Amino acid sequence: QVQLVESGGGLVQAGGSLRLSCAASGRTFENYAMGWFRQAPGKEREFVAASTWSGGSTSYADSVKGRFTISTDNAKNTVYLQMNSLKSEDTAVYYCAGRYWGLISRWMVGTEKPVHWGHGTQVTVSS
Repeated sequence: QVQLVESGGGLVQAGGSLRLSCAASGRTFENYAMGWFRQAPGKEREFVAASTWSGGSTSYADSVKGRFTISTDNAKNTVYLQMNSLKSEDTAVYYCAGRYWGLISRWMVGTEKPVHWGHGTQVTVSS
């Protein structure tokens, strides 16, 4: 079965950077859409960024555009989220997600959800 395992979370000061990794296993991920969502305490899970497996198309939430970058390394079956200029409002549990033939444009507006999820990694930004 598909397994997604996040790593790289931690505690950073506002203005700092972190890189999250998502190790994917269990099948060939060609034609998968992959992405990152986050959830803060008392808040709904929200879309952050997504990419086709090839990295040819990407999508970002307005709140992170220009600060976060999603990328893929197909040879390593890994998806990354580079987070720069972090703000206190970025504090959340970050989840890796995927869906076969997923449409990342629909993830962005909430009309399609991923099928596969990791267990999350905590990111805390201090001010």
